[in-house]
Amino acid sequence: MEPPADRDPVRRLRGRLGGVVTLWTSEHDGVRAGLTVSSLMVAGGEPGRVLALVDPDSDFCDVLTDGGRAVVQLLEWAHRDLAEMFAGTAPAPGGQFAQTTWDSTAWGPVLSTATTWVGVRLESAVEIGWSMLVTATVEETVIGEDGEPLVHRRGRYEPPGR
Repeated sequence: MEPPADRDPVRRLRGRLGGVVTLWTSEHDGVRAGLTVSSLMVAGGEPGRVLALVDPDSDFCDVLTDGGRAVVQLLEWAHRDLAEMFAGTAPAPGGQFAQTTWDSTAWGPVLSTATTWVGVRLESAVEIGWSMLVTATVEETVIGEDGEPLVHRRGRYEPPGR
């Protein structure tokens, strides 16, 4: 890893903000893809919207823009290994979706253990910096019990209660 003084200052700032890790999943024409995302915000309104920065070169971005729908699920501490697999930083024998069980929805696959998730429809996708700014309209909302959220800060997951 580069010394701190040589790292991208904008990325360093973003890392200090921290955030709950979400898993975005989508399916189109039988192809499933997913990506962990912690750079996002929720905008209230009628309808509500979720805005996120995603990797424009990811398989997920291709499937989302082709199909126009996705599931945004909040991950918990227990999902940290799965988060690493969907981030592409840990092996996923048999593929990312072979690691756990999923339920099918009109917006894509949702973790069977996810307690909070939203089904969204793609409104726009615009390249901004090195990311794709995705704006999605919330169509379905499931709010479950609060668990132990998976929080990412400064390049690592923070244990619960910290």
